[in-house]
Amino acid sequence: MAGEWTLTTLGEIAQLYEEQVTPGITPDAVFHHFSIPAFDAGRTPVVEIGSAIGSNKFVVPRDAVLVSKLNPRIPRVWEPYVPTSARGVASTEFLVLRPRNRVDRRFLRFLCLAPTVRSEMQARVTGTSGSHQRVRPEDALAIPVEIPVDLSEQRAIAHILGTLDDKIELNRRMSETLEQMARALFKSWFVDFDPVRAKMEGRWQRGQSLPGLPAHLYDLFPDRLVDSELGEIPEGWPVGTLGDVADHPRRSVRPGQIDSQTPYIALEHMPRRCIALWDWSTGDGLESNKFEFDKGEILFGKLRPYFHKVGVAPVDGVCSTDIVVVAPRLPQWFAFVLGVVSSDEFVEYTNAGSTGTKMPRTSWAEMARYNIALPPKAVAQAFTERVRPAVDRMIAGIHQSRTLAALRDALLPKLISGELRVKDAEKFLEAAI
Repeated sequence: MAGEWTLTTLGEIAQLYEEQVTPGITPDAVFHHFSIPAFDAGRTPVVEIGSAIGSNKFVVPRDAVLVSKLNPRIPRVWEPYVPTSARGVASTEFLVLRPRNRVDRRFLRFLCLAPTVRSEMQARVTGTSGSHQRVRPEDALAIPVEIPVDLSEQRAIAHILGTLDDKIELNRRMSETLEQMARALFKSWFVDFDPVRAKMEGRWQRGQSLPGLPAHLYDLFPDRLVDSELGEIPEGWPVGTLGDVADHPRRSVRPGQIDSQTPYIALEHMPRRCIALWDWSTGDGLESNKFEFDKGEILFGKLRPYFHKVGVAPVDGVCSTDIVVVAPRLPQWFAFVLGVVSSDEFVEYTNAGSTGTKMPRTSWAEMARYNIALPPKAVAQAFTERVRPAVDRMIAGIHQSRTLAALRDALLPKLISGELRVKDAEKFLEAAI
C-alpha cells in the first residue's frame, strides 16, 4: 500500500549468502574479484585468474549487495556488476546480501548506507583494535530497519539517490579517461619519443600533421636520437634530475595555526594510481605539524611509495608529513613534472631507494635525484598547454561530485526514514541540479 512503512530487520529483508569457492582449483578461470582494496581504489573489481587469488572467497550472485563487516565505520557498500560471462567472487570481509521478495536491490544498498544502519553496525562490532573491528553476520542481520511496503516506493527512493550517484560515477569515469589520455601523451612524447621517431623514419615532413600532434608542434622536436646514460634520448635534450625542474616547498604549519575548516589530506584520502583526489577531511582536531599546499600542486605519498599514491591538489590545504608536496619551478613544467612523478618508473625508483623495513619511506632528497631527459622549455610548455585543461576539468568534476554527494547524503536519511516523501524530494532535486 503506497505510503505504508513497516518495521523489520535487515535479516528479514535480505538473505545472507555464504557459498564459498576456492579460485585456485580452477587456476585459468577468470574472476571478477570484489575486495576491500579494490573498493577503496575506485570501486572497480580486479579481474584476475584463479591462480592469482590465494584464499577462499564468497560467490557473488548477480543480485547481491556487498556490505563490509570489517571496520563498518567506513561505509563500504557495493552493488556489484558481474557480466553474464564472468564469475564474481568477494572477500570474506564482506557480507553478501540478497534482497528477499518485495525488496529492491538498489534500495537495499542505500538502506545499508543510511546513518542509522551504519551506527547500529558500529555499535555491534567486536575486537579491540580500531583497524580490525568487525561486526558478526548474525548481529548485522538483527539490525532494525523501517522500509516502505510498496516496492514502487522503494524503487522511487532508490532512483532519486541513484540519479545523484550516477552523476558522481560519470564524473569519475570522465576523470579516468582524461588521466589515461594524459598518461598516453606523456609516454608518447617523453618515453617513446614518438615525434622524433616519426621524423627519423620519414613519416613526417615540415608542415604536415600526424595523428595526435599538429604540424607546428613537430617543429619543436629534433630529428634524431643520441646515446646517453639513460639510453637513447632526443638530440639536444640534456640529462638532468627532477630537482632541476621541481621543488619541495616545505611549508610546515603547527596545529594551532590550522583553521578547523581547512581541507586536510592524509594518505588514507589518496587513492592508488589515480591523480584525482576526491576525498579530504578538515583540520579540526589535528595534533601534529603538517605541510601546507596550494591548489594545483602535486602530492606524493612517501610512506610505502609502492602504493603509488600521487595526485593533484584540488584545493588549498594541509597534508600529512608522510606526503611530499611537489611544485614545478616554473608553470610550464607542471604537466611534465606530474607525468614524471606519477609514472610507474618513478614510483619503482622511490620504492627501491626507501629506508626502513616495516614502514619504508622515500624522501624529497631521493626523489630530486631522479635522472630524466629534460625537454626544451618550449616542449614542456606545449605539453602543459595540452594537459592543463584536462586536469582543470578533473578538479571541476571533483568539486561537482562533492556537492552532489553532500546532497545525496542529506537526502538519504530523510528518504530512508520516510521523513521526506518522494514527490517532495523530486521537486528539491529538480531545483538543486
